[in-house]
Amino acid sequence: MKWLIADDEADILNLVAMMCRLWGHDPLPFNSGQKVWDWLDQVEAGQQNNLPEFALLDIRMPGKKGNELAHRMRQIPALQRIPIVLMTAFSLSEDDVFSMAQTDGVDFIIYKPLPAPDDLRHMLDKVIAAKQTSKGTT
Repeated sequence: MKWLIADDEADILNLVAMMCRLWGHDPLPFNSGQKVWDWLDQVEAGQQNNLPEFALLDIRMPGKKGNELAHRMRQIPALQRIPIVLMTAFSLSEDDVFSMAQTDGVDFIIYKPLPAPDDLRHMLDKVIAAKQTSKGTT
């Protein structure tokens, strides 16, 4: 499974990409929201074929925010059903969380510091499994 991972903090991006590989997945890393946005332009133009099946995005990055990227992904037919998880080191209000879920199509939000690797893997696997199950029922 290919995972799109975006975080402007190099240590977090590298750590999550490494864990992704250890878990048997292929990371597609980006270090800014703008770079993901530019890549999405290529997806929409039909210039990208090997698309991710999961996205893990930091909320606050240079360029575009993770929820803006999620919103755009939900508009692209090839990406609109993938599980999307956001990461943040900042507190979010219940209204923010609800809006990101309803308006931007975010499936789950993880707060930094990230959980222990096994806990993170379990959390992400659960989100991915729930999304795959919902695909069959909608």
